Amino acid sequence: MAQIQTKIADMQDQADQFTKKIEVEKRLLEEIDKQLKVGKARLEDKRQFVGGVNASKESTKQTMKQIRILENRLDKALVKFNESLSFNKTLRDEIDNLRRERVVFDNIYKKLGKELQEKKASMAEKVELSNLAYEARDQALAETTALRTLMDKEQSAFEDEWSELGRQLETDKKSIKDIGRGTPAKDARGDLSKDDEDKLRKKLVKGSWGLAKDKVSKAVVLERVQSYEEAFNRIQASTGIADIDELVTSFIEAEDKNFSLYNYVNEMNNEVEKLEEQNAELRVEIEKYKGQGGNTENQRKKLLKDLEDKLAKTEAKAAQYEEKALKATKTVESLISGIQNIFNRLGLNQSSVVDMLGDDGVTENNMMKYLGLIEQHTNELLSVYMTRQLAATGAATGSAQDPGGAPPTPSMGMPSLLGTGPAAPAGPASLLVQPPMIGDEDDAEDVSDEEDERPLSRDELKAKTIRGVSMKNILVRGGNMLLI
Repeated sequence: MAQIQTKIADMQDQADQFTKKIEVEKRLLEEIDKQLKVGKARLEDKRQFVGGVNASKESTKQTMKQIRILENRLDKALVKFNESLSFNKTLRDEIDNLRRERVVFDNIYKKLGKELQEKKASMAEKVELSNLAYEARDQALAETTALRTLMDKEQSAFEDEWSELGRQLETDKKSIKDIGRGTPAKDARGDLSKDDEDKLRKKLVKGSWGLAKDKVSKAVVLERVQSYEEAFNRIQASTGIADIDELVTSFIEAEDKNFSLYNYVNEMNNEVEKLEEQNAELRVEIEKYKGQGGNTENQRKKLLKDLEDKLAKTEAKAAQYEEKALKATKTVESLISGIQNIFNRLGLNQSSVVDMLGDDGVTENNMMKYLGLIEQHTNELLSVYMTRQLAATGAATGSAQDPGGAPPTPSMGMPSLLGTGPAAPAGPASLLVQPPMIGDEDDAEDVSDEEDERPLSRDELKAKTIRGVSMKNILVRGGNMLLI
């Protein structure tokens, strides 16, 4: 019995525990029911807010449709973008070619600039030395003129004295015959002693040798004038240009065209630099647009449109610059062809010139040397032309001398073709020139024989020609004066 009561008591305790648990579960169920009601109420509110039971499905379907549309647009934009990248690659290749051409032009420009500075420095030095030399030469010519005047006076006094001595000798001979044998005969030499007669004979011999030397000098000058005339006739026959002014004008036009061509090349370099700057800005914008892939469709369209507009402008500019570069190349080729034609027509294509400049003909590297040789030959033609004029007017020039027998200066009767020589420098002369001796006129021509290989400007060409003509005019007039 005791065991049964104990079991009953245990079971009673378990029943109490289960009863408590049931109460707890009931309270939990009530709480869950409350929460369920609240959730249902919220669900109804949400359904009413979104528009019904199928609203979420329709929204999801619409969203997927919009995503597909945007993906299609993105694919098209990517295709256009890839096409733009391909076109940009082509433009970059063209820009690289233009850069290489610019490097070549820059090297040529720097080389020409360096040569120009060297030529300018050399030209300034030579002009200064030439001015000093011409100032000293004018002084020497003035001294020569004074010496010639003194020589003429001494020659005249000598002839008068010789005539007087001759008359006195005849008088003495007649007196000896009249006096007869009874009167001591005087020496047949008159009142002159033997030493005086020897001195007089030496003066006569010296004077005759001087006259002969002057005749020879004049013959040499006339022979040179004739050779210059023959050379001018050959040049005229080969070039077909009879007027010397037309020849000078053609060379001046060629020189101006050459300088304009180099200026055009510089402008092309500046344009290429601007184009490179624009391309650099375009690359920066492209990189900027690449990083903005998450923007809206309108922004992408705007960016693509801007890129297309800029690419179109760049393409148009590249085509324009390519056309300009082609024109510049054609201009250089025509200039080279013209220089080669003039060079061949002037007969300058000799073996010595080929050895010096090479057998490749006229190129962009040696075209300035060819122009220098052509201008040098032009200087010779101008000298020949002026010498020809002086030879044709030699008689009229000889009659324009001073009454005292002194030869006229170049400003008294020389025909002016181009202008006057350069003025003397303001500073003191540091160059000493040995005055020429009488009868050494041929040595004075060495001043004009020095030829400069650099291209000359129009003013320098005028000055050089008039200096050579002045020297030849003095020589011809000096020879005429001595013969008279």
